[in-house]
Order: sequence, then C-alpha cells, then structure tokens
Amino acid sequence: MTAENNVYRDGAPPQPGKFGRYLTKKKAAGAYMWHSMKQHKVLYLFMLPFALVFGMFVLAPVGISIFYSFTYFNVLEPARFIGFQNYLNLFLADDIFLIALRNTLILALVTGPIGYICAFLFAWFINELPRYVRAFVTLVFYAPTISGAAFLVWALIFTGDEMGYLNAMLIRFGILQEPRLWLTNPDFMMPVIIIVVLWMSLGAGFLAFIAGLSTIDETLYEAGLMDGVKNRWQELWYITLPNMQGMLMFGAVMAIMASFAVGQVTQDLAGFPSTDYAVHTVVNHLVDYGAIRFEMGYASAIATILFLAMIWTKVLVGKFIMRIGR
Repeated sequence: MTAENNVYRDGAPPQPGKFGRYLTKKKAAGAYMWHSMKQHKVLYLFMLPFALVFGMFVLAPVGISIFYSFTYFNVLEPARFIGFQNYLNLFLADDIFLIALRNTLILALVTGPIGYICAFLFAWFINELPRYVRAFVTLVFYAPTISGAAFLVWALIFTGDEMGYLNAMLIRFGILQEPRLWLTNPDFMMPVIIIVVLWMSLGAGFLAFIAGLSTIDETLYEAGLMDGVKNRWQELWYITLPNMQGMLMFGAVMAIMASFAVGQVTQDLAGFPSTDYAVHTVVNHLVDYGAIRFEMGYASAIATILFLAMIWTKVLVGKFIMRIGR
C-alpha cells in the first residue's frame, strides 16, 4: 500500500484547516473579482478618472497625514521620525487637546443623533406633501446648509449686550434684569453652539432621505397591509427603513462627518480660542497647530485620531442600520 493510499484511506482528501479555508476563500474571491473586472472592463474604464482623482486628492493625503503623524515636521526642516511621541504628547501632556476631545464628543453625541433623526423625520413628513409644496418646503429646510456663513445671524441673536435680540426680548418681558454674555460665558456657550449646529444639520443626508422615500414602491405598502402591518410606525420600521438602507447609511456618514468636524461655527461665534476653551474642538486644535504654529507632525496626529474616531463611529452605526427591520 502506497503512502498516498495511507493518506487517502477513506477515498477523500483531508479537509484544510481554518487558515487553509481562509486562503481558499481569498483566492476564490480574488479570481471572481478579476473575472468580473475583465467582464465589465468598460464600466471600470468609466470609473477610472474618478478613481484617480479620489486616490490623488483623498486617499493619498490621508496616507501622507498618517505618515507625518509619526514624525516631527515644522515645514522648514525635513521630517524626523519620532515614533508614537506625538500621540503620547496628545493624551499625556496636552491638556487642551483633552478638553477639545471632550467638547467634540459632546457635540457629536448630541448633535449627531438628534440631527440625523430630525433630518429623517422632516423628510418623512415632507414626503407626504403635494409635489410643488414638497419642493418649496425642502428648499426652506435645506437653505441653512447652502447659505455659507448664514449661521452668523445667530451672533446677532446672542450678542452679549442689550442690543442682542435674545437679551432685548428677555429683558423686555422681565425674565432678565441685565444682559447675558451668551457667547463669552462658559456656562452658556456649549448650549448655544449645539442649537446653531442643529439648525444647520439638515444637509446632504436630508436630501438623500427625500430621494430615498420617493423611490419606494407603493405596492410594498399594500403587501405590508395584507401581511398585518397595522399602523404607520410598523410601516416605517418594516417597510420604509429596510428599503432605503443605502440612503440611511449615506445620511449617517454625512451626519458623523458634520458632528465631528464642528470648528468654523465655534470659531466665528465664540472666538478663537473660546473663553476657557469651553467650546474648543478637535478641529480648532488641528487648525491651531497646523495653520498657525505649523507643527505639521503634531497636527497630523490630531487629524489621524479624528479620522479614526469617524471610522469607528461609522462602523458602529452601520451595524445598527443593517439590523433595522429584523
């Protein structure tokens, strides 16, 4: 009896281990991808210009930033590799960064979910309106996002003297005896910034929700009615949301980016830096070290941490969205 017969005594080859099965799946996936690319090469050629631009202006800068985060680089001298020293300094020696990180997390946890839910609910309600009324109301809700520095009107409302609209109204009705310093008192600055960010939160995700709601097949609702859907909330959970998961994911990504990237609003309304760094965010800290002090290695470390926080949040939100309707 040969060695081969000893090995295959039962007539079947031995089953590969876990690592072998992993390699087999990877090889099969690679072969399938290559076959698909050859079969649809014209489509990939059309995608090539965008892929080149995306790689050059998005992926490459991210990779370069991650590389410089491990260096000391002040623009004037060649970058010098220092390992994880920038990250250690951020968390162990930079008290202002920890304050900025706390403020950013507060803004993200409050404005992100609330703005996302409000954007969807407004889109859901607006979708029930007649066509031309729906177009007008959509423009009204979306206007703050496309109006550039329109949020500066809030600086007039929250001006800290008697000429400020809010102070004037509260003093007139006897609620206040003297004006409040809404944008310089640390006790009031964070609530004011949250209000302004929420006012601006109906962005591209809002339009995506409008588009997604308008493409759902009406026959699905009729089938749901036959299957026992009893009210609009069940209809929303079991039919509407599962059929627009792509739009929900897009809106979630936009909401995450907007909530973590708050910086211009705090700078224009509360100053740079704000009083006691009460609304100083990670983006403000990044601008401080990158555009003012020109410590590009340190600024790259800040940007990398912000990027990883966005990616981690997107993964968590994506897992939740994929469970909707189950």
